[in-house]
Amino acid sequence: MSKIIQLSLFSILLVLLSACAPEVGSEKWCTQMKEKPKGDWTANEAADFTKHCLF
Repeated sequence: MSKIIQLSLFSILLVLLSACAPEVGSEKWCTQMKEKPKGDWTANEAADFTKHCLF
């Protein structure tokens, strides 16, 4: 029974933490990307930033 409770709590925690990331293309995401060093960007992040934040 304890394993089921632990798994449930872990699942809930995972859902809550994943909800903290801003949606790609939102103002908050664009601001977050501007603050992140450009060398740490992935190719997908750079393409999304160009698409959503510059144009």
